Amino acid sequence: MPNILESLYHGSLFPGEDMISKDPHYRPLNKQITESLEAWRQKLSSGEFEELESLLELYSQVQGMDMTAAFVSGFKAGTMMMIEVLADEHHV
Repeated sequence: MPNILESLYHGSLFPGEDMISKDPHYRPLNKQITESLEAWRQKLSSGEFEELESLLELYSQVQGMDMTAAFVSGFKAGTMMMIEVLADEHHV
């Protein structure tokens, strides 16, 4: 297994793609979404369902942007914390 810095350098580090929530509610909620989408597929015309899918895709894109921003913000906060801890000469 290559180290993290090598993976980052080579562009092969994709933590978001390997992530699956460990929250016990995740899988039941995901199943509920799948079942609900299938129910809507049956209720709506194909054109209406395509519109719904387009709306959900837009929502997914926005959610991805929010997740990226949260990751970057958290990473920066963690980095600043490390700098603060390592730079604090009085408490070493």
